[in-house]
Amino acid sequence: MRPLDTLLYIYMRARKALDTRKTSIEDLPASGIRNVLIVSSTALGDTLLSTPAIRAIRKRYPRSHIVALFNKDNMELFENNPWIDKAVPYYGGYKRFFATARALKAAKPDVAFILHGNEPQATPLCYLSGARFIFKLPNTSRFNFLLSNRTPLAGWEELGHGIEARLKCAALAGCPTRDVRMELFVDKADTEATEAFLQMNGLGKDDLAIGFQPGASTVSRQWFPDRFIELGRRITASRPQARIILTGSQDEAALCEEIARGIGANALVTAGRLPLKQLPPLIRRLQCLVTGDTGPMHVAITAGTPVVALYAVADPGRTGPLYDRERHIVIQKPRTCEPCLSKKCKYQQCMEAITVDEVEAAVKTIINRLLK
Repeated sequence: MRPLDTLLYIYMRARKALDTRKTSIEDLPASGIRNVLIVSSTALGDTLLSTPAIRAIRKRYPRSHIVALFNKDNMELFENNPWIDKAVPYYGGYKRFFATARALKAAKPDVAFILHGNEPQATPLCYLSGARFIFKLPNTSRFNFLLSNRTPLAGWEELGHGIEARLKCAALAGCPTRDVRMELFVDKADTEATEAFLQMNGLGKDDLAIGFQPGASTVSRQWFPDRFIELGRRITASRPQARIILTGSQDEAALCEEIARGIGANALVTAGRLPLKQLPPLIRRLQCLVTGDTGPMHVAITAGTPVVALYAVADPGRTGPLYDRERHIVIQKPRTCEPCLSKKCKYQQCMEAITVDEVEAAVKTIINRLLK
């Protein structure tokens, strides 16, 4: 462990040893919960996977004040969620750790749900908030002693799809678990601004628009620029009126520009040109999105936009489409390295197995469905 992690662990052990409160699941009252803390402080897609559980927690605690800890880089997409009352930014790692702990403590939570958060910060932050009951799945970290659900131990491999895992966490406190649909709440102004941007760049309301999301959080989840270029050329050759819309963050803009130059005049780069709040209406406008396991893929699933999802390292059984599966096409290839380096991968060899031919066929299948 790093020195800071060790110090935090020792401090939490000492704090917990002096805590005389009854914190087990059996001690959770059936009513009288005034304040709730929800933690979903990682990437965009991870937080979208949390939205069904957030809705379920609100239904369980309709009159409680709910505060959510969201990643500062994507919280603008979630802070208008009507199921929560306030959003607090998470800055990552130990950045503003104690300031964040103070902000959470001010909310005076009775119960905390860690739907998705990085350790060693997530569980200690909930404990320092003063929450008497803390629920988290998986519950296998070394800070397990702070949780109300210490046993039985459950790892990610036992929890199923990411949406289901988060709902199982909420279910520990009696929250409903049937509704698995993700949701985003888009302001009318952002929809109108996105439509105006597209019209200004020559995309009419009835024009065919195919999205490419070439970037990803790790190299291992990215397909290759030259294959995106070839795919874009084939699509625009067979349908000259089609536009290829390249989505991504500011950091992915150069990659998108490279691919757009290779495709030609029918490609439009939106990466870095639209705020994050306008990503959902942009993706909703597309007829199809070609993407790896990314946040925009989850946005598309939420918006009802069909995806061609490219998988090798990641497991679509955990992060792919969980509902409306007939809308989407998942192309999955086996991993080529054992053990898999995953986030440390420097060359996505397993993604080489995904050919332009099969991705083109998947895109055509989706387009033909829509045009029937």
